[in-house]
Amino acid sequence: MNMRNAILSGIIIGVVSVAWIILMQSFGYNPQNLEANENSWIEYSSILIPFLGLYFGIRGFRTEKGGSLNFFEGIFEGFKITAVGGLIAASASFIFITFFSDKLTFDYMERIFGAMVIGLLATLTNALLLMNTHRN
Repeated sequence: MNMRNAILSGIIIGVVSVAWIILMQSFGYNPQNLEANENSWIEYSSILIPFLGLYFGIRGFRTEKGGSLNFFEGIFEGFKITAVGGLIAASASFIFITFFSDKLTFDYMERIFGAMVIGLLATLTNALLLMNTHRN
């Protein structure tokens, strides 16, 4: 099967995630500031990036296959999308941390691990939402 859909969806998730990190940092929201004030809800809104990116990516894969998708195909496509997006976001985050905020390295590493867990949960959720049910 063609991997173009997974790569394109992963690139979109990765680029939007990188833009989110840079935008949050430019507005002064970093892990230390978020824990000290009442604006921690802003960080939780970033959960929408992998969820929506995976939803549209897996849905596009289902459309390419003619409208049929089973659970394991959805999970496999979601893992491919997550791998591409995670690679881009993690690489850019490491570069960003190295040049701009090396004192927050551990805090950002916790967030990257949390993002991986969210990506896996979003993959499972979207695979369940988009799979076709068998009718007997």
